Amino acid sequence: MEFGLQLSNLELEKFRDVAQAAEGLGYDVLLVPDHIVHERPGGQYDPHTLAWDPLLVTAVMADATKRIQIGHLVLCNLFRHPVMTAQSLASLDHLSGGRAVAGLGSGWTETEFRMTGIPFPDVASRLRMLDESLQCMRSLWTKEETTFSGEFYRFEKAILWPKPTRPLPILLGGSGRGLLRVAAKHADVVNIISETGRAGMIRPDSIGKLTDDAYRAKVSFVRDEAKKLGRDPAKIRVSSVIFTLILTESRAHTEKMAGKMAAAFGGSSEAALRSPLALIGTEEECIAELGRRAKEWQISQFVFGRESYQVMRRLRERVLVHV
Repeated sequence: MEFGLQLSNLELEKFRDVAQAAEGLGYDVLLVPDHIVHERPGGQYDPHTLAWDPLLVTAVMADATKRIQIGHLVLCNLFRHPVMTAQSLASLDHLSGGRAVAGLGSGWTETEFRMTGIPFPDVASRLRMLDESLQCMRSLWTKEETTFSGEFYRFEKAILWPKPTRPLPILLGGSGRGLLRVAAKHADVVNIISETGRAGMIRPDSIGKLTDDAYRAKVSFVRDEAKKLGRDPAKIRVSSVIFTLILTESRAHTEKMAGKMAAAFGGSSEAALRSPLALIGTEEECIAELGRRAKEWQISQFVFGRESYQVMRRLRERVLVHV
């Protein structure tokens, strides 16, 4: 089991400090998002939320640490040509001494594309672009020359040197069946979240739809698709990102906080306690719930949003060591 943190909206110099603190506490992986605009559910955003270059941020964290894995959840395929992404990730892998994680996604925040004029195709096209991009990058990382003629990308005896220090683990993030099919074909790790692709935003109702049963169904779907492609389904690890963490002091406090979440996103308090996007409970309740998810959803990696050092330490030392 791996435990990680997703870091965002920090002053640039703080990424170094938080990375070192997380490594000292024994976390396994640090991931950063790739956004120009950090939207909240419903399409609202603070225009002054800090959005640094994610590749620069991971380089800072890689240089500041020695053991912890470093990567992205996830790089937007539409923001960069695959040869540049392949070059950047190979560079990060060398800088980190073989600790880079290649996290990629098809892109979903329509606001970013509307305000910048970057083309934003329909979701089916974006997924075909991601599939081609992954084929190209894997070839660039492993072959002396890459020649590729696809719908979106074309290479003619393209070279990339140096190669990564080892086969880069590919993490794909998303939720729809199209993305899960791409993950079944390419991913070493799939991070399943609420659906965003067709809507171009996080819809509050989509959060409520990612239930306990829905999550299990998505895991089963990606494994079934992998089997159809001749891959060993067990080789695809499942990652779960927990955006809301509330460590409570009593059962009554747990029920109160679950009720508030249920009121915000719909559903019952019990559904809120089992939501893949949240973890609410006392230390003992969280240990039990994470253990249940790991077993029933076949999770091998939990990723939490950034918290204060005190919460990071309490979570690691009093909850995660028992999962």
